[in-house]
Amino acid sequence: MGMASELARAQPLSAPRICCLDLDTFFVSVERLLDPTLEGKPVVVGGKPGSRGVVTAASYEVRRLGVKSGMSLIEASKRAPNAIYLPTRHEIYGTYAERVREIARRFAPKVLVASIDEMYLDFSGCERLYRSGDAASGNGGEDRAGDVAIEGAALQLTTAVFDEIGLPSSVGVATSKVVAKVASALAKPRGVMLVPAGVERAVLAPLPVRSFPGIGPVAEARLHAAGYQTLGAVAEASVEDLQNIFGAWAASISRGVQGLGSGDVGRERPAFAEHDPEGETVGSISNERTFREDVTDPASIEAVLCGLCERVCWRARKRHVKARTVTLKLRYADFHTLTRSQTTMATSSELELYPIVKEMFAAARTRSLPIRLLGVQLSNLGMFEQLPLFDRNERVGAVVDSIRARFGFAMVSLATGRGGQRR
Repeated sequence: MGMASELARAQPLSAPRICCLDLDTFFVSVERLLDPTLEGKPVVVGGKPGSRGVVTAASYEVRRLGVKSGMSLIEASKRAPNAIYLPTRHEIYGTYAERVREIARRFAPKVLVASIDEMYLDFSGCERLYRSGDAASGNGGEDRAGDVAIEGAALQLTTAVFDEIGLPSSVGVATSKVVAKVASALAKPRGVMLVPAGVERAVLAPLPVRSFPGIGPVAEARLHAAGYQTLGAVAEASVEDLQNIFGAWAASISRGVQGLGSGDVGRERPAFAEHDPEGETVGSISNERTFREDVTDPASIEAVLCGLCERVCWRARKRHVKARTVTLKLRYADFHTLTRSQTTMATSSELELYPIVKEMFAAARTRSLPIRLLGVQLSNLGMFEQLPLFDRNERVGAVVDSIRARFGFAMVSLATGRGGQRR
């Protein structure tokens, strides 16, 4: 029986064993594969230094200078003026991410893509497949033997990703997704960390509050103001006290910092290519962007909004449909989320759609808090006839799509989406 068949037949034996595989500085690592002379040098992926736009990824060499993902390129160029700045090339990165996923599928029966550089593997029930004779006969008992086996599998996984593709990665293994994610961050760079069942709370307790997924800069400031500096302190707080900071998310945060997160990896979500069958008018077309760091810079926000409009319009043209309703989704740093919709003349052109979305955003943003997520959705889809007045926009869209079909989606876009960059 092959490994794939054995993985499919694997059944949980004890506690869940969830693995978070995180590709270290993924975009930078891919660029270094394409250009080995970048190895060891300070690299920023996102655009030209000082231009309007945001940092997509930063190497460890520039992170030491305070440059991080989501920061404006203007600020990044002030902190790291001598770094090497490169444009973002999503199609190339997607190809490498899919190769990593194919490797991951060899190791676990269930693989869930969380983002282009992060995925979860469910190793529950796979202990015997990876257990060596020494591990099986160890003195630590069944659970310890299973830990050793899965820790070894995680190490094999990162080794395979590096040997076969050349990409460095880190892995965290725990009984829940959230603790596994924290462990993967603690394992960086190029490490493996397993958190045994029963010690999750002890591992989380000394960490600063910002270490926990879902706690951004605004929540961090509120926690500090309330006297909570570590995750251990948050774990000791009552849900009622945490509601003043997290609102409806308080109970979930409370359970999470106590190490009581779910052992279910969840539902698969497409990460590399959307499903857009030609002529499909049922449902909607949407794209979202969750920022790694909450954003306040107007130019960065405008660039992302423009990019989202371009993406959904491109997908609509691939289907040969137009939309009459556009919806804006906005989520603040405190997780307060709102949506705004507007019905207009049927369109699949970003030249017509972006001004509408921009106005909707200006009217919807009534708070000064940083933004965590932006999304654009097209609905009320159909095969609509267009008035001659808008033929020019359709011709522009067709030319743009032909360029993208040949060279990739990211090779051409509106100037606003690039923050004024030219390629």
